[in-house]
Amino acid sequence: MLLQTFKNISVKVLLLALPASFISLQGSAQSFLRAEGKKIVDESGKNVLLRGMGLGGWMIQEGYMLHVNKDSRQYRIRERLEELMGPAETKEFYDTWLANNTRKIDIDSMHRWGFNSVRLPMHYNLYTLPIEKEPVAGQNTWLEKGFKMTDDLLAWCKANHMYLILDLHATPGGQGNDLNISDRNPDLPSLWDSEANKQKMIALWRKLADRYKNEPNIAGYDIINEPNWGFDDPANDKNGLKEKSNAPLRKLMVDITAAIREVDKKHIIIIEGNGWGNNYNGILPTWDKNMVLSFHKYWNFNDQKSVEHIIKTRDQYNVPAWIGETGENSNVWLTEEIHLLEKNNLGWALWPLKKMGNNNPIEIPSNLNYDDVTNYLNTGRHKPKESNVYSGTLEMAIHAKLENAIIHHDVIDAIFRQPFTTATKPFKANKVTNGTIINAVDYDLGRNGFAYFDTDTADYHTSGKPGIGNRGRIYRNDGVDISKDSTAYNSFYVDHIETGEWTQYIIQVKTAGVYSVKLKVAAATDDAKLSLNINGADQAKEVAIPNTGGLKTWQVITVKDIRLKAGSNKVRVYANKGGYNLHWLQFWRDK
Repeated sequence: MLLQTFKNISVKVLLLALPASFISLQGSAQSFLRAEGKKIVDESGKNVLLRGMGLGGWMIQEGYMLHVNKDSRQYRIRERLEELMGPAETKEFYDTWLANNTRKIDIDSMHRWGFNSVRLPMHYNLYTLPIEKEPVAGQNTWLEKGFKMTDDLLAWCKANHMYLILDLHATPGGQGNDLNISDRNPDLPSLWDSEANKQKMIALWRKLADRYKNEPNIAGYDIINEPNWGFDDPANDKNGLKEKSNAPLRKLMVDITAAIREVDKKHIIIIEGNGWGNNYNGILPTWDKNMVLSFHKYWNFNDQKSVEHIIKTRDQYNVPAWIGETGENSNVWLTEEIHLLEKNNLGWALWPLKKMGNNNPIEIPSNLNYDDVTNYLNTGRHKPKESNVYSGTLEMAIHAKLENAIIHHDVIDAIFRQPFTTATKPFKANKVTNGTIINAVDYDLGRNGFAYFDTDTADYHTSGKPGIGNRGRIYRNDGVDISKDSTAYNSFYVDHIETGEWTQYIIQVKTAGVYSVKLKVAAATDDAKLSLNINGADQAKEVAIPNTGGLKTWQVITVKDIRLKAGSNKVRVYANKGGYNLHWLQFWRDK
């Protein structure tokens, strides 16, 4: 685990929260990692807890990351863009995307935030030709593009003393029936239907291992991402969730391991079960002494029961386990999960670092022309002009640069600070002088029940409890529901406020005194009420909110005689009776 001081959290608090055996200095990234019993350790035998992020969307685009939800495999998106704006313009878009999506500034930022590792989802077609395009059948044409991108990424990781995990995300032919994951074309032979595809995959791993065999900053080789294939009963179990033997998967992974070991005896080999990484029936025991099991975890409860199958497998086979892919949920869920995983000495790699969405550290903004493109791709209606397709897609690719994107500091705080403390901190500086406005959406950073309280905070649908979190899926990623004010630029408000919910604001008051607090509200009922709690005491109880004529029809109400001290104050807006929206609070000193 990292010992560096994260923003606004002391090392002492972090170390007290976890057993000493979990601690591993980030500087140890210059050391080869290996499996030792149930732990991943460095060359000195110290436990290493990988805290990483997957670079999903860079080498292989899954359509949802680009707001394309129909016919959304990468090769189809590319073909459809070519139809709209031509091959040359489409190539320019993809070249710009690959150049901008992940750069040294991204890895520098990850290091600064607290990550110590990076998982690289690789598309095989950046490293070698598809079998259908090989000039000589059975031979492998190697492409410099993918290797150069990997070399650059490794150099950026080295500069930050971080580990890199190579993950073959899209295999030759495609490894599953979840087509988007591997960019699979179902009209061509799959990985499992083609011996040529298998041999190309084996050869690619041998090539990668030979190239990086002496690189200690490579943590390991994640040799096949999320296989999901029904071998015994494809009609009823097409994704391999119930597969009992998994014989073809095991054989391929054994063959890949043998090819890697011909040239590289040092690096960890990471394997994944069938059924999106979790079905290990028939695969174990392991066949190599330096091996790690990867499990993927999404949308389930974050209680001990949810990881018991992982712990049991780790204990039974005396082999390390790693959560190689997880995330895409609310801040509440991320905080719960990371606390759970680290308590059980399970390293993790969240998914993904960057996409068009708010539940990851970096959001790629859209634009009006690109919105028209995705609307057409998803509905087939209102075909955009060729020039608009070109400008919209290129602008989106330019916005993929970190300095043009939106950094979600609330997500980063939920990953690195909130799992280990219930303390809150201001989302913004909130320096209050006469007339200062605090936007309602700028409530404090912290856990549910401490910085805010919301009744719907995360999605647990695989455990039978569906949820949403932030219904608006915009601005922040907590449980608080947020919408955009269409009448003002870059303006947001809290909506769907339910009885009992509240938001907290740590404000810095320049001058102590008695203040009036104005609140911009909207309501469609006559019975909504709120209270203002200042520094733990109710100073305004059950203030009536008038029926303003609708939830987007705003009115300013005033609450008088609010006493604020000089310096730091905690202001909570509590919904005694929900059914209203809150846009902002404004402070006026009366005396």
